[in-house]
Amino acid sequence: MIGRLHHTILDCPDPHAVARFYSALLGLPITYQDDDFAVVAVSDRTSGLAFQRAPDNPPSTWPDPAVPQQIHFDVMVDDPAAAGAAVLALGARKLAGDGVYADPAGHPFCLIPLPGWADPVCAEIE
Repeated sequence: MIGRLHHTILDCPDPHAVARFYSALLGLPITYQDDDFAVVAVSDRTSGLAFQRAPDNPPSTWPDPAVPQQIHFDVMVDDPAAAGAAVLALGARKLAGDGVYADPAGHPFCLIPLPGWADPVCAEIE
């Protein structure tokens, strides 16, 4: 082993808004933030998702290939319909396709039904 993954970092115009979105979606705290950077992780001693200010970063136009998705997350959920309504309330946008959404900065992500091998998420969706 040469190294260990620290964070997966997404460029976006407003790192704090996107961090708040993923914090609420994943039930994880924002463990670090400054003017141009924010991290969502289990704790301030673990790796997580990070968001870096990139004012001119265009949102994906997926499924139109003009601006490709570049990266996306699959998020396991107990109830895709309830989770879909919840992410829309958080500021997501529905994209074409079953369970496909974009976060507030335009990064696509998918809500996938809980696979049979996975423990229940047990998220309380209001």
